[in-house]
Amino acid sequence: MGDIYAYIARDVPFYAEQSIDQIIESTNLLTDQPLMGREVPEAERKDIRELLFQNYRIIYLIKTDYLYIVAVIRGSRDLTRMEHKPWEII
Repeated sequence: MGDIYAYIARDVPFYAEQSIDQIIESTNLLTDQPLMGREVPEAERKDIRELLFQNYRIIYLIKTDYLYIVAVIRGSRDLTRMEHKPWEII
């Protein structure tokens, strides 16, 4: 999320920190409700899901004992054109 912070901070550092805090806070519900996010269509896997927050896709992996945030990316980004998908590095 450092890239997101740096991008926003170029204009207004205060909003960059606030945005990162809001993204992190939006994931708190996943602790109790990991299936609340939708399946990522590009992943074709049921254990890769995403939570939409403002203009971002918070992509995460569900395991029995934990959740792993795989990526936080702009919603407009085309994952089908990415050579390496975020969930492939796990």
